[in-house]
Amino acid sequence: MDVISSEARAEIERRLATIAREDGIRFLMAIESGSRAWGFPSPDSDYDVRFIYARRPRDYVTLRPARDVVERPIVDDYDINGWDITKTLGLLLKHNAVVAEWLDSPIRYVAENPAVQGLRELADRFFDPRGYALHYASLGENNVARWQQSDRAIPAKRYFYALRPALSVRVLRLSPDRRPPMRLQDLMARADLSAELTAEIDRLVELKGQQREKADTKRSKSIEDFIVTELARAAEIPERRADAHFLEQADEIFRAIVGVAD
Repeated sequence: MDVISSEARAEIERRLATIAREDGIRFLMAIESGSRAWGFPSPDSDYDVRFIYARRPRDYVTLRPARDVVERPIVDDYDINGWDITKTLGLLLKHNAVVAEWLDSPIRYVAENPAVQGLRELADRFFDPRGYALHYASLGENNVARWQQSDRAIPAKRYFYALRPALSVRVLRLSPDRRPPMRLQDLMARADLSAELTAEIDRLVELKGQQREKADTKRSKSIEDFIVTELARAAEIPERRADAHFLEQADEIFRAIVGVAD
């Protein structure tokens, strides 16, 4: 199964071009987020398109600044929205794991602006492993709460929405000096899992790829035990001390992107 068909890609590119024209923005990057980029899509998964954009220099020097988000209603399974570079950098300064994931998405829809590599390097140098871990633990625990008190079958996606955060916490425990990857398969490669658990996860990925998004699956004690155990260990991960150069380097990237000289 192609993760993004040529027809879907063409439609996404068309919609992005319309957004750029209507909102007067230029894309720094546009990527896929959600299950298709995370490595466990279903045949009927939505297209979760996310982008980072910039406006004209004059649009940042005004008493009436534009919104820092561009959104469109979800139509025909296409969920498309994005963040201004000011919002993006502000969230990176707060060690936001979502921004970091966008930067690492394996599925891209527009040519990437060279400045995006600077964002990636900024995220690598200054990320806080504990902040990331607590973010993932919160995501995972919210999903665990939906099925933990029941013995009934659940949608496979509910497992994955807790499993990927749990794997991220484990990877951060093992390598707190490196950001965790976005894709489930890349997380598994760095998580030092048992052969049995790896096979069980692979089976679930294959099953989800054959079923509709909301289809149920039978429960897996080994996966559930792993999820609960790892999420509970997020607070063990060390915090990285703040770096005085973080804001300075973020400002430099912002000025370079917007085209404002010192």
